[in-house]
Amino acid sequence: MKFTAYLLDVLTDSVYPARITVADGVFKEIVPIHVTEETKIDVEGLLLPGFIDSHIHIESSMLTPAQFAKVAVRHGTTAVVCDPHEIANVSGIPGIEFMIENAKTVPFNFYFAAPSCVPATSFETSGAILNSDDIEYLLKKDEIVALAEMMNFPGVINGDEEVLRKLEFARKYKKPIDGHAPLVSGRDLDKYLEQYIITDHECSNFQEAIEKKQKGMKIMVRDGSSAKNMEALLDFHERLDYLKNQDSFGIIPTDVLERRISSPMFDFIVSDDKNPNDLLEGHLNLSVKKAADLGVDILKAIEMVTINPAAHYSLDGGVIVTGARADFIIVDNLKDLNVLKTYIAGECVFDGENVLFDVDDVEVTNTVNATKKQASDFDVCFDGDECEVNVIECFNGELLTQKATATLKTKDGKVQPDIYQDVLKIAVVERYGHGNVANAFIKGFGLKKGAIASSTAHDSHNIIVVGYDAEMMAEAVNTVIENMGGIAVVSEDFRDSLALPIAGLMTNDDAELVASKLTVLQKMASALGCKIDAPFMTMAFMALLVIPSLKISDLGLFDGDAFEFIDVIRS
Repeated sequence: MKFTAYLLDVLTDSVYPARITVADGVFKEIVPIHVTEETKIDVEGLLLPGFIDSHIHIESSMLTPAQFAKVAVRHGTTAVVCDPHEIANVSGIPGIEFMIENAKTVPFNFYFAAPSCVPATSFETSGAILNSDDIEYLLKKDEIVALAEMMNFPGVINGDEEVLRKLEFARKYKKPIDGHAPLVSGRDLDKYLEQYIITDHECSNFQEAIEKKQKGMKIMVRDGSSAKNMEALLDFHERLDYLKNQDSFGIIPTDVLERRISSPMFDFIVSDDKNPNDLLEGHLNLSVKKAADLGVDILKAIEMVTINPAAHYSLDGGVIVTGARADFIIVDNLKDLNVLKTYIAGECVFDGENVLFDVDDVEVTNTVNATKKQASDFDVCFDGDECEVNVIECFNGELLTQKATATLKTKDGKVQPDIYQDVLKIAVVERYGHGNVANAFIKGFGLKKGAIASSTAHDSHNIIVVGYDAEMMAEAVNTVIENMGGIAVVSEDFRDSLALPIAGLMTNDDAELVASKLTVLQKMASALGCKIDAPFMTMAFMALLVIPSLKISDLGLFDGDAFEFIDVIRS
């Protein structure tokens, strides 16, 4: 294939016309040309390297890797570095190998990171455990390009032998180590970094990110469905104040300072988690545009999803140069970034209207081993007229929670939720055959009746349920069990569900079908009074114990700051 086009060179931040030859899946020749009235430019639009998402959990899209690829290529994404720790917590190494094999069935570049924390903590019940020997087995695989986010930061800081052994194996096989250190600072952060943990995607404010950046970390700016940190990390005024404070002697000329403000300061733009509704709307193309809207130089923003991740993970891609794999996209312009075509290894996979490959279904095995529940399983009992309880307080678009308290009345010895205080019941039902059920209270969802439940509950993926009524909570959980996993919304007036029978996390259906059903369920949740934009994804993170401050597992209510269980009822 030979053609002429204008291309974006992310190595020199320049755009120029060139004659391009692609053969055997790589760029064979790139020759700059001089444009005259007689020159014919074959390609209408601008060539960019294909976009790379350097941190994503495919399972959170509820799609198989192959179905995910079918959507991603429409938005100019040609590669992802994915951490399959969701399915690893359910099925262990066989689950990871399923993801790798399914990824090979489509023309898309899937790279994987070895899940470092399965389970994320010892304070929950998972379907599998990956020890350091398992991690070494995975790191030997060519498809594994990194050790995935080290969520057990207390284990790193306190020198846990098994944690350190996993990190040693990553260094032995020369695979970069991804971090996960929300709000870790000072000397604790220093201890974390001493283990050569390179990246972090958990920064929720500018000062946290700058400290980590100053200490040598590469910062991933997260723009997902549930966690959206871009506005906080790329805030123009904070960047300006920071640069002025760094140059208190006025050494840097004003024009240089202004140019530095447009530099992102950070390294990657990532999704982390992306639900199918948002994925259909766009992927990194929308995130790059958002960064530009926040004042980041558009060329620097594009580097955050091309050359930067390619260089960090030693990927073949991310740049248009002779010898590189021919993963590229054609966009209309640098302002709108509408994707006109997507090429992977020199082959067109999206022609502007259609995705040019098919996806096969995979066989399904039930991974939900739980008995049906009754309303009494979701009761919190107290002998008295009222009691003070600890409450998880969650926020729209945030993974961090706060510790709150509430005074609740009792009825027949059972502590009652209070819609006037927006305090609802939350429970986690263990789904691997042990029968555990843990109950607590949560504030921030806004439900006035009914219940919502899901078998996606990070990271062990037990069944999580939020509701006002215990009967409805039991029905929602039982619907999930009947469906071999998935999402359910129930009330006295209506009920519906989305089955996710692949590890209780994914389905064979395509993104349009999943998104359509998810939209219905979200509208139903909204009709019940829910105030959260992405209620099921937000609910899923209420079980992620490694993100402060108060969460819940199948074993109880967990204080993420003290890293210990606490009582639901305050003494």
